[in-house]
Amino acid sequence: MRYFKLLFGLIVLSYFGCKQEAQEESTIQQVAFKASNSQDINQLIEKLEKAKGNDILVAAHRGDWRNSPENSLQAIQYCIDMGVDIVEIDVMETKDGELILMHDKTVNRTTKAKGLVKDFTLDSIQQLVLTNGIGGKTSQTVPTLKDALLLCKGKILVNLDKSYDIFYKCLEVVKETGTLNQVIFKGVKTFEEVEGDLGKHLNDIYFMPIINLKRSGAQDTINKYLKFNKPIAFEINTPLDTFELKERFSKIRAQGSSVWMNALWPSLNGGHDDEKAMLDNSVYDWYIENNVNIIQTDRPQVLLNYLREKGKHN
Repeated sequence: MRYFKLLFGLIVLSYFGCKQEAQEESTIQQVAFKASNSQDINQLIEKLEKAKGNDILVAAHRGDWRNSPENSLQAIQYCIDMGVDIVEIDVMETKDGELILMHDKTVNRTTKAKGLVKDFTLDSIQQLVLTNGIGGKTSQTVPTLKDALLLCKGKILVNLDKSYDIFYKCLEVVKETGTLNQVIFKGVKTFEEVEGDLGKHLNDIYFMPIINLKRSGAQDTINKYLKFNKPIAFEINTPLDTFELKERFSKIRAQGSSVWMNALWPSLNGGHDDEKAMLDNSVYDWYIENNVNIIQTDRPQVLLNYLREKGKHN
């Protein structure tokens, strides 16, 4: 009997020892996976500044919002883990003048509460719980811009949407967190308006004009920027697929600026959107063929996988 107890004990120890080894190996594999996808921030900055490179940069719209609440720290961390180049986040101002991440003017869609963001103090808005894509509660709360930038520091580039009207407050936080070389500001204003509003800062920041090619004067606006104050990139929306794109975009790239396009929904890209790409990944070839070198997506992992297969993303 004593022999059988001893034998049983050895079997149990062996089983749990193997299980622990397997768990440790699994943990090591997970860490290795994250490490293999981690980005060198200096290389990312170099790719952003040298628009003539072969790589296409991937920008995740509101973070990895399909797997976590949009504009949450978790959504940003998932982007960092999978090797996304740029995370796009939205900035709003609270009643007491604090900057937080939120896309809408109200908290209605992304929390279980109701009301305008501007009517909440920072303390009160951080008591709210963010919801996921189907409206279920999560453990994530509303982050401040400062917390988001500190998470991104040294790891990923950041595009601040909805920041133009509160540019100076955002710039203050960017400088405080030491992330000026990682942040891309943007705006839909005319060249003259941007020169008047931000002129003294345009040589110190990354700025990206938003251009809709369907609007009259779009090419003239692009030319003005390229001539007087070359931006880091142009965010270009085109509702139609035209034969002019490749030529236009090649000229922009040749002059040292990047071409950023959105794969989010059909009206922004002539119908070459993420959901169509889910049925056929080769939809993304349209961006490659038209000399686009930054793609904003709601499907970051899918796009990353495809670009890596094509040798367009390291």
